[in-house]
Amino acid sequence: MNKGDLINEVAKVVGTKKAARQAVDCVLSSVAKALKKKDSVTLIGFGTFKVLSRKARKGRNPNTGEPIKIKAKKIPRFIPGKSLKDAVQ
Repeated sequence: MNKGDLINEVAKVVGTKKAARQAVDCVLSSVAKALKKKDSVTLIGFGTFKVLSRKARKGRNPNTGEPIKIKAKKIPRFIPGKSLKDAVQ
């Protein structure tokens, strides 16, 4: 399922595709804004979106084998909730 398919599913509930697109875009942008502020977003029964920090580390260039430094960075992470895990099983 992609974003268009999700909008079509929401449109079945809200009535119009325009309203569905606005709803989906609002949810996605709200999650992104919260993660940008380093807040977590918990949707009970679905899961939690968090921001994790990766430490700086050493790596290797796969072409040359030379050691390189990999900078520290922040990454988004999704942790599925129990209900979602059970639904997939």
